[in-house]
Amino acid sequence: MTAIANRYEFVFLFDVTNGNPNGDPDAGNLPRLDPETNHGLVTDVCLKRKVRNFVALEKSDMNGSAPGFNIYVQEKSVLNNQHKQAWEALGIPPDAKDKYKKLPKDEAKARELTAWMCNNFFDIRAFGAVMTMEVNCGQVRGPVQFAFATSVDPVTPLEISITRMAVTNERDLESERTMGRKHIVPYGLYRAHGFISAKLAERTGFSEEDLQLLWRALINMFEHDRSAARGEMAARKLIVFKHEHPMGDAPSHVLFDKVKVERSEGEADTPARSYNDYRVTVDSESIPVGVCVQELL
Repeated sequence: MTAIANRYEFVFLFDVTNGNPNGDPDAGNLPRLDPETNHGLVTDVCLKRKVRNFVALEKSDMNGSAPGFNIYVQEKSVLNNQHKQAWEALGIPPDAKDKYKKLPKDEAKARELTAWMCNNFFDIRAFGAVMTMEVNCGQVRGPVQFAFATSVDPVTPLEISITRMAVTNERDLESERTMGRKHIVPYGLYRAHGFISAKLAERTGFSEEDLQLLWRALINMFEHDRSAARGEMAARKLIVFKHEHPMGDAPSHVLFDKVKVERSEGEADTPARSYNDYRVTVDSESIPVGVCVQELL
């Protein structure tokens, strides 16, 4: 596959209604917050997980994943076993002393191992991976990177009491019903920034097909991620900046500043409760030369 030839940045807007977009295990699974501003946070790791899950769904069936679209980081996967596939597929024997712990002394063979992993795993081509473990396949820096998503306005997490009507054991039949807690954000619109490097894509083979798959994942990933905690999450806007030159034609922060997310007129004095409470504008007329803007959603 031929690597992409253009650099990209993108602004991704998504929202949550009465749900928890990204719980913090260090805070009892409360929605993540910036403690100084009370703006909500969603980690880059969380967003990448949803992209991986979407790709796994789209590119797999009862017979397994489509060639080249396996997922490296997935639930209960043993990474060393993933690495061993590369050694065995390429017929590279392990070192008598160090086994698989060190890359082959032949640099060409070492590069083949890393290239095999890139060719077979979508998330390695996209996000990169450090594969220097007991079974060593090197490391590669991925062309696709996400920043943390931050809510446009401060959010107010609520703690909701819930009860469980069923019991686990017969001895508990006459006991009071179990009480629990559920944490939600009544409403929050989150903004995330992303970056795609054409030069790093050359090293992993991240292709135009991969790029279109990434866009589909961002637009549709919440449609396949429903749960009691995330029942109403939706992708709202995907604004993409495409550079003519692979090294880029303008700094990313200049492009991000062209996208404004503001409260709609007459709505600023009340808490936001829907996407319609916001106005999103793109200053297309002042986009630097060599950059075009596309609204994919």
